Amino acid sequence: MASIVSCFSKFCLTLFLLVLFHGSTNAKLSTNFYSKSCPNLLPIVKFIVHSAIMKEARMGASLLRLFFHDCFVNGCDGSVLLDDTSSFIGEKNAAPNRNSARGFNVVDDIKSAVEIVCPGVFSCADILALSARDSVTILGGPYWDVKLGEEMLGLQAKLLLITTFLLHLLT
Repeated sequence: MASIVSCFSKFCLTLFLLVLFHGSTNAKLSTNFYSKSCPNLLPIVKFIVHSAIMKEARMGASLLRLFFHDCFVNGCDGSVLLDDTSSFIGEKNAAPNRNSARGFNVVDDIKSAVEIVCPGVFSCADILALSARDSVTILGGPYWDVKLGEEMLGLQAKLLLITTFLLHLLT
């Protein structure tokens, strides 16, 4: 009987944590996340993406693919932009992306331009999302609203915490 109560308590606690974390995951995501902190972010991204596509039309597809690679495994966190360090192989040069993913220079240009106007304010994941959307739109595809904000990385941390907690319960 005690083990049933213990399992039920663990289940209730887990359910509570899931509801708590789920309820806060979209709290900071919005289409106007940077409207006050960096109102020029969207025009800067669009201008640089447009310039890059005018130089080479394939760059639009490359930026969309870069966004896909960023989001594919662990969510949209900007990790595909990570460079190598002495103790870490970044995703940018990881085997699956080497000689495959391109458009890093355009993203770096966007980051540099935005950093001048809005130092330390923007998310690299948001830059990737906006550049993908703008690439598609500039090349004649549909427009969609992009919800922006740092919360996506926070969501990954929350999911990791929940997973770790659940694994602890099962052992």
